[in-house]
Amino acid sequence: MFNRVVVSDYRFSPALTARLLGLTMLAMAVVVALVTLGVAVANWHSAVLLVPCLVVIVAVVGLMVFTNGWVVRFTDEGYQVRRIRGAGVDAARWKDVEDAVTSERLGSPVVVLRLRDGRTTSIPVAVLHVDREEFANDVAAHLNRGHGIRPLGG
Repeated sequence: MFNRVVVSDYRFSPALTARLLGLTMLAMAVVVALVTLGVAVANWHSAVLLVPCLVVIVAVVGLMVFTNGWVVRFTDEGYQVRRIRGAGVDAARWKDVEDAVTSERLGSPVVVLRLRDGRTTSIPVAVLHVDREEFANDVAAHLNRGHGIRPLGG
């Protein structure tokens, strides 16, 4: 009776998030250590240490906001990709997508959405918190629905 709206959201993988947080914390530790050294050796006022501590807090909160939320979203109408550098077209309607293929780029699996006008969107599956096969099947299902192809029995 009612058409069910299907939305699929995918986030960054926990491994990538942990790596980003680790690198950020390492960089911030170096900054705090250098400022602490400046306080000890150059006789700076100890209040100077507040600045890098505030920068650390802002950086960690900023990273949490950056990595939280969806990175790839599929709806019945189309798809959106954000926060993935070099993905290509960041949003399109399913009707504009000619096909979807799996490939490898730099040794990592990617799903490439090829648009009718020749442009592409490359989604590196390794950065997402999803199984590769499950992601490819979801892309195919959304693409089929977007082209008006309904699954058998559905």
